[in-house]
Amino acid sequence: MTEKIVIALGGNALQSGKGDATAEAQLEVVKKTCEHVANISGQGYEIAVVHGNGPQVGRIVMASEAAKDVTPSMPFDVCGAMSQGYIGYHIQQCLKYALNRDNRNIPVVTVATQMIVDENDPAFQNPTKPIGPFYTEEEAHQLEEEKGWTMREDAGRGWRRVVASPIPKRIVEIDAVRQLWDRSIVITCGGGGIPVVERIDGHLEGVAAVIDKDFAAELLAEEVEADILIILTEVEKVSLNFNTPEQEDLDHLTLEQAARYIEEGQFAPGSMLPKVEAAMKFVRHYPSKKAIITSLDKAGEALNGDTGTVITFN
Repeated sequence: MTEKIVIALGGNALQSGKGDATAEAQLEVVKKTCEHVANISGQGYEIAVVHGNGPQVGRIVMASEAAKDVTPSMPFDVCGAMSQGYIGYHIQQCLKYALNRDNRNIPVVTVATQMIVDENDPAFQNPTKPIGPFYTEEEAHQLEEEKGWTMREDAGRGWRRVVASPIPKRIVEIDAVRQLWDRSIVITCGGGGIPVVERIDGHLEGVAAVIDKDFAAELLAEEVEADILIILTEVEKVSLNFNTPEQEDLDHLTLEQAARYIEEGQFAPGSMLPKVEAAMKFVRHYPSKKAIITSLDKAGEALNGDTGTVITFN
């Protein structure tokens, strides 16, 4: 039986931290990313792709606000939908090319995906999700004063704006994703999904937030009964004492070990912490299955058991 995989792509899979933030530069990064995704598909797995949008949605919001005297600025949820559309377009284009080059005529489709969240989620009172570009500490404090943004230091890489990151509760378009699964590769829950709250009459209303794509990918993996959740990021393995002389890379994590390391504060909020928590949630829901955290370029090797950090129930 063919194994199902949900692939969560981190920001480095879409945009180079050292390169220009142009659409052209992003497209070049996505081309390389899709080579790896196509290779995973070529190993015989059925796959779906979930991507982040932190840098992209931040820039869309900035552009919209900067142009407000010329054209009305767009609300945050609409900016999120815009990022879903153009990132999905880039992945569709590049992944289809990579598949066709290998003589694999598989349709690739992007589903604009809404995600139900709880409007009373405490995340709305404690913004944690980094979006947009990096700033110096001086620039960050200036933006806090000028724009009222919440700024935080991001894992030693600089300062970024943070917004609310509520927990995803339900994928609105999940039935469509299930129907498309057997006949295509679906790009869904982009940027964690467009965050919406459900009113008493069933009406959906967008809210200002960015859902963590790792939690969105985990929920998708549950809903499609995936065999593996693989979260692709900048590092090959999860580490203890990250970026210090005492750094220790981990080949394997059980739920008990992961919980202990989280209690010790080993994993940075907004960075590795949500990845580990999402992996834990998946294997807690499916104790016989596994999650993998690794780098994009090591994805194939990790699926073969040669690298990455594997998270299991015990």
